[in-house]
Amino acid sequence: MDHLFVRVLERFTDRLILRQRAMYADPEVPFIEKWRTAMRYLDIDRDYQKVWYELRAMAWNRPELRDHVARVDAEWRAVLTEAFAEPRERYAIRMPVDALVTLVITFNTGMILERLGGVVTGHHALLDWIDGWLEERESRPLDSAPS
Repeated sequence: MDHLFVRVLERFTDRLILRQRAMYADPEVPFIEKWRTAMRYLDIDRDYQKVWYELRAMAWNRPELRDHVARVDAEWRAVLTEAFAEPRERYAIRMPVDALVTLVITFNTGMILERLGGVVTGHHALLDWIDGWLEERESRPLDSAPS
């Protein structure tokens, strides 16, 4: 049964990774639109999120599942590392890209776990603030970005 659960997660992940890579690779779409789409996916991909967090919880007590969890986590980190490299430079974010990716993954984890538990307090306000921050940076030339 565990093997089946892991395979379901891996198949879901493969599809979503392809979708995300294609979205972030599109040079015609500004990063802010890619971010907005990714945040909408947090509301859409609930079945995947449930399977992913169930497997993660199982791995807390079942070491044989940890390699599978680590592999899926590494795939997501690779997608975000590629996706954030250019915007990190353009927005002059003075944080190593691996730290930025960890921040975003931790942010997404918190949002997802709260939403799966029925808690949405403050989510829209936070996403609106981030959207405004991105809009502000999109409208500035690179040489006037804040330090």
